[in-house]
Amino acid sequence: MTTIATTNPATGEVEKTFDALTDEEVDRRIARTADTFASYRHSRVEQRAEWMNAAADILDREAEQIGAMLTAEMGKTLKSAGAEAQKCAKACRFYAAHAAEFLAERRPAEPGDVGASDAYVRYEPLGPVLAVMPWNFPLWQVIRFAAPGLMAGNVGLLKHSSNVPQTALFLEDLFRRAGFPEGAFQTLLIGSAKVERVLRDPRVKAATLTGSEPAGRSVASIAGDEIKPTVLELGGSDPFVVMPSADIEAAARTAAESRCLNNGQSCISAKRFIVDIGCADEFERLFVENMRAQKVGDPMDDSTDVGPLVSEDGRADVEALVADAVEKGATVLCGGKRPDGPGWFYPPTVISGVTPEMRMYHEEAFGPVASLFRVRGVSEAVEVANATGFGLGSNAWTRDDTERDRFVRELDAGQVFINGKTTSYPELPFGGVKRSGYGRELSADGLRAFCNAKTVWVG
Repeated sequence: MTTIATTNPATGEVEKTFDALTDEEVDRRIARTADTFASYRHSRVEQRAEWMNAAADILDREAEQIGAMLTAEMGKTLKSAGAEAQKCAKACRFYAAHAAEFLAERRPAEPGDVGASDAYVRYEPLGPVLAVMPWNFPLWQVIRFAAPGLMAGNVGLLKHSSNVPQTALFLEDLFRRAGFPEGAFQTLLIGSAKVERVLRDPRVKAATLTGSEPAGRSVASIAGDEIKPTVLELGGSDPFVVMPSADIEAAARTAAESRCLNNGQSCISAKRFIVDIGCADEFERLFVENMRAQKVGDPMDDSTDVGPLVSEDGRADVEALVADAVEKGATVLCGGKRPDGPGWFYPPTVISGVTPEMRMYHEEAFGPVASLFRVRGVSEAVEVANATGFGLGSNAWTRDDTERDRFVRELDAGQVFINGKTTSYPELPFGGVKRSGYGRELSADGLRAFCNAKTVWVG
């Protein structure tokens, strides 16, 4: 039986448990969502924007309480949890302001060119969309689907990770309190084994998933069998390339911030640090200094930089990757050993000498562990950066225009950030290539992802 509970990662203690929904209760919620969609799809965009702005107001007003809930459920620092709530509010306001523009009828051709008196494209919602979401950014991952989805006229069913049930229930309550119709957004407290049953329900029209590669394969295969569209955002093993022309001090500082973001549990944070031999010694020294300076401790303490990993299994996975690398010849430059005491803490760790024989070369380290590589020139840097099945985000640090242009063209990823930390913005498309998934969230692309682009031709 699936355990749906809040277990505090800083203590390992179960704080609250919840009963999973029965199949009958799930069916009632799907029916309510489908009934709501029948009328909600015809609501005015201006009315949806009013409700969405109200949701943003709640997120801003209650950011402190929301942050404490996120920290208790998955261990991120309190300051980053509050910032997550505020980022969600920004996204809600962005879609409230721009949805009408993104949904406006589009005329890509002159009517006469296609033998018509009028010809245009209109964007119509598909219906109930199932969102299967992870625990690492438990609010943001959902809002970046829900805000554009609801503004497009779709309705949502949320299957959240079973270790963040309070956040899942808060999200349903958020949209209800903001004024959205009952049934416009509902949470399903169910285990992953029940996802297939929901996705195969004919009333559910599409799915979006952020999570692991196996979870993505499962949802995509079921949706493919049902001929339902999906958007997948899966893992990442993002490269962070540093060339001699870069501001090495800024690069090393940003590298440590990126690797330790969200306690090292972020798909788009840099994980593989690929440094040109001409600046490798300096970067390594500064990077290790910055990683050692990260304070590990109570995530509720404002001075803490790195809290615990989300679970005992999560820490064990990271330890296994580090042990495999060391056994096969890698060198630990800092960290590498769990501290004594309660909770699932793991220190910021830097490892050099990682080779293709090691698991860490190919797998995503979902914790504050960095792999350091030395290369000679742009070509080798690109080769090492692309030597992974993932392709979510990427970073390159250089002040040389020719090098910058090569990285922009040749890094095989959904995003390339030059001289800055990879992040997501409501204004820009977000997603990956290769085994990091497909489709895009955010921007106009995210809003139209679950719309029917209907061609209208008038003779």
